[in-house]
Amino acid sequence: MTGNHTTGRVWPTAALWDAGLRLGHTLTLPPLPLRPAAAGMRLSGPLRRVPHTHGVASILDALDASAPGDVLLIDNQGRTDEACVGDLVAIEARLAKIAGILVWGCHRDSDDLAVIGLPVFSLGPCPASPTPRPAPTDTGPGARGAAGTGGAGTGAAGGGSGQAFKAVDGDIAVADSDGLVLIPAAAHHDILDTARTIVQAEQHQANQALGGISLREQLRWHDYQEQRRTDPTYTFRAHLTRINGALE
Repeated sequence: MTGNHTTGRVWPTAALWDAGLRLGHTLTLPPLPLRPAAAGMRLSGPLRRVPHTHGVASILDALDASAPGDVLLIDNQGRTDEACVGDLVAIEARLAKIAGILVWGCHRDSDDLAVIGLPVFSLGPCPASPTPRPAPTDTGPGARGAAGTGGAGTGAAGGGSGQAFKAVDGDIAVADSDGLVLIPAAAHHDILDTARTIVQAEQHQANQALGGISLREQLRWHDYQEQRRTDPTYTFRAHLTRINGALE
């Protein structure tokens, strides 16, 4: 598990999403769900997008330009007919102290990835190796930036999802068993603080329920119903905010 680069803990993506809703911030989801290569994987860190234009060379180039704690988003155009991340790439990324890898495409070597332990999230496993890409034509000083700064991949379109994954470098990627959310960097700290409050409230409510105090009693459900009779615009979300409850 990779800790949050600020707090040392990866807060649940569900709580982060709910925190964004409370604060009026828009969090980003991938066009299709990304799943962990092995159960229990979590990651958090600033995003660095890597178009998979030149195969593994694009990834190695991006590692040169990355900082410890970064999360790489390997953009293979959502292809599901080939894998672009496997055990050797994961080991190299771990040695570079990368926080984890997101793949807009597929991974392989699933059993080995579970042992290596670096968090990897993708559209799923695929045993096929990548289609050969053309060699980079620019080896000058500007070539390195091309791997991580945008532009669609130039690989064959076959097997692609047809949906672009719009992600912003520097936004905070957080992923767990529920999937991936991207948090605007400017709102990150406020969202973390609110997510922490939500998690603590939900844990308290769960403990009380296990002790015999029902959720309806804790959330003053009958008070909410009574308020709705006199004010039909009164929402359950507003009620939860008023009583400091956490049920989204």
